[in-house]
Amino acid sequence: MSVVERLSGACAVRPAGEADTVDGVPAQAVARPSCAEQTSALLAACHAEGLAVVVRGHGSKLTWGRAPERVDVILETGAMDELVEHSRGDLVATAGAGMPLARLGDLLAGGGHQLVVDDLAAGRGADGAGSTLGGAVATGLSGPRRLWAGPLRDLVIGVRLVLADGTIARSGGKVVKNVAGYDLAKLLTGSYGTLAVVTEVTVRLHPLPQEEATVLARVPHDRLGPALALLVASQLAPRTLEVSARPGADPLLSIGLGGSVEGTRERAQTLAAELGSPDLAGPSVAVVGPEGPPEKTAQLLADETGTHGTATDETDADQSARPTLVRATSRLSGIPELVREATDRGFAVTGSAGVGVLHARLPEGTAPDAVRRAVEEVRALTLRLGGSTVVLDAPPAVKAGLDAEATWGSVPGLDLMRRVKAEFDPVRLLAPGRFVGGL
Repeated sequence: MSVVERLSGACAVRPAGEADTVDGVPAQAVARPSCAEQTSALLAACHAEGLAVVVRGHGSKLTWGRAPERVDVILETGAMDELVEHSRGDLVATAGAGMPLARLGDLLAGGGHQLVVDDLAAGRGADGAGSTLGGAVATGLSGPRRLWAGPLRDLVIGVRLVLADGTIARSGGKVVKNVAGYDLAKLLTGSYGTLAVVTEVTVRLHPLPQEEATVLARVPHDRLGPALALLVASQLAPRTLEVSARPGADPLLSIGLGGSVEGTRERAQTLAAELGSPDLAGPSVAVVGPEGPPEKTAQLLADETGTHGTATDETDADQSARPTLVRATSRLSGIPELVREATDRGFAVTGSAGVGVLHARLPEGTAPDAVRRAVEEVRALTLRLGGSTVVLDAPPAVKAGLDAEATWGSVPGLDLMRRVKAEFDPVRLLAPGRFVGGL
């Protein structure tokens, strides 16, 4: 009896096709449950049969992390994509794990709210739909606005989940001030689907600003430190503080502001004046917004390459051509040195200089040995600067030469993480081997 036949009583199941792989590892079947109860029935059946399961939303980050040891069933979350509740008075929303972040943003905007999570995989995945809410939780997705609202793990206040044996559970609640029980939501955020299948997520929202503006400044490497120090200490309340840099070019700073119309415009002009001093960016400053000069903005952005939307697409025809994507962290004072080192090693860099998290990309076609040397050199620096370096994605030829430690680096608390995995998934059926330490 085939895997499809054995699972057909749980939910909609079809045979896997050529495109149904996880980082090159083929699946036997694709299941599409429409609710937590069907997910429970599916996982219970897979548990009884010893079938390994990997969750897929739009596939925009399916090659992040390590390739799983095996994949018997791909569990698609696309049928669990409803906005379950939008409590406008409490600034809270609950949605299915398969809800696209872009569509969730449109729905919440109708009530004047937003989930402050930036989709680093926008335009990627199935039909270019980017990340789903569940996929964002699974990979701990956080982007530029983390400076303002904190990482995604701090915005998730409740989850509905299904364990590997089919047990349905809840953690947290539907109000911000909820302290009942263990905070499993934080444990699951960034676990790459290795502990449980999230079917529903409750998140904390923020009001949409009346006005937004961005200040751009092209700053030479030797002035990047003083410019970032000024911005980090600024009383003008920037909501984003991004740095982008590529080999052979001066870094570009992008500072986002939001709030009332008058206040936002005034703060943007004040910040632009401060950055425009001769010992910082000089004349290479522009304000993007209703009063910003478009011609100057275009000049500043000319030939700029960013990496925030660089999650690789599992549906791409040539998987060997994808870039190497690295996340590097540092204490704030070390960001200028990290930017310089990374670009000297051939990386294009962008990231949240205000929280010490950068994403760096080596171009397609970089030789595997060159990738490994560049990663090792950047990792050595980030360790000295109090941070870490993780290889989020790389071409198959590069991944083949990276073991788990080379991918994730040295991870404190790995023994504890293994014990947690053993409690949640003792027979290792959920994305086995995909996460840190071969979990």
